[in-house]
Amino acid sequence: MTIADRYQALDAWIDAHFDEEVRFLQEMVRVPTDTPPGNNAPHAERTAELLQGFGLTAEKHAVPAEEVRAAGLAAITNLIVRRRYGDGGLTIALNAHGDVVPPGEGWTHDPYGAEIVDGKLYGRAAAVSKSDFASFTFALRALESLEAPLKGALELHFTYDEEFGGEMGPGWLLKNGLTRPDLMIAAGFSYEVVTAHNGCLQMEVTVQGEMAHAAIPDSGTDALQGAVHILNALYALNHEYKQVTSQVAGITHPYLNVGQISGGTNTNVMPGKAQFKLDRRMIPEENPAEVEAQIRRTIAEAAASFAPPRGGKALQVEVRRLLLANAMKPLPGNRPLVESIQKHGAELFGQPIPAVGTPLYTDVRLYVERGIPGVIYGAGPRTVLESHAKRADERLALEDLRRATKVVARTLLDLLS
Repeated sequence: MTIADRYQALDAWIDAHFDEEVRFLQEMVRVPTDTPPGNNAPHAERTAELLQGFGLTAEKHAVPAEEVRAAGLAAITNLIVRRRYGDGGLTIALNAHGDVVPPGEGWTHDPYGAEIVDGKLYGRAAAVSKSDFASFTFALRALESLEAPLKGALELHFTYDEEFGGEMGPGWLLKNGLTRPDLMIAAGFSYEVVTAHNGCLQMEVTVQGEMAHAAIPDSGTDALQGAVHILNALYALNHEYKQVTSQVAGITHPYLNVGQISGGTNTNVMPGKAQFKLDRRMIPEENPAEVEAQIRRTIAEAAASFAPPRGGKALQVEVRRLLLANAMKPLPGNRPLVESIQKHGAELFGQPIPAVGTPLYTDVRLYVERGIPGVIYGAGPRTVLESHAKRADERLALEDLRRATKVVARTLLDLLS
């Protein structure tokens, strides 16, 4: 059988089992994995049960409860499926994360119903990234259906900490020596292969003033006004970021976003404490230590320049780092992955599959930081916006799932033959 014949056999197997693949994805979506609170062990148990039905044994690696709680989560069990073939060859890992942000408001479909309407499957995590629990599992099954001589090994990594940075997911597996692949593919979308992504710094800023009665405001120091003063300095810094341009295609400029603000006790009380959380996206060219130092310096200078009422207390500011996710940079060894995905993607999708960067950050960086070349590719639309990821009515076009599964299966055949 020629390699072209084997590609066709893979495609035919996936077509013949596609209804089964869709049902598997529906089961993945129907088990909630809202993070927070991050009680994701039940989803891992259900996934392992379904995989066992395919003859695939999943190792269950429960992260110790104290580590999970320290990370702000409830329960995590990461899964590894190991398939060993002939001697020599590469070990390739396929990683998808099961945790996802809560549904939020505005849905016109049940977030956990996995309804199919007009060729699209709706549900939280349908696109990001439970779709690739399905694409990666069925690509593996299709590959093994050939009974062709293969070298190397294949691993499925289904993990549950991407939303909080990945350290309790793939980071935990890698740190504890439970896996060390040679190459890896992480969950992504179908119309591009991602080779780089932004880094992310998240910080919590607590501004302490002095609470006072609203009728006599000069008797205290308004922490909320102080926070606004600091925020204005940060937003001015954000304007400067927009003048910086990344050289990586698909990535534009750095950006700072304040996504959460809290404070105060009542409407008739001057707030003595205010708190906000910021998210700073870092382009691959930036140095994370320098970025963090600049933000801390900006906050400190703004706090020092805030003038409290005469005799009032000066602002006290505490800055706490919540997350530091480094940017993903391409490693030279990813070339075989990129070329194979581009070749098969172009054939199956009927258009070029560019190699680009993305402004998102992912837990793929945790593999790359350890010298494991990786790319991001999987089932999904052209953009995050189209997928409605992290918004109401997240959806996946089932034809994208079908074709992406074929691309991944063919790529695995190329690399393990």
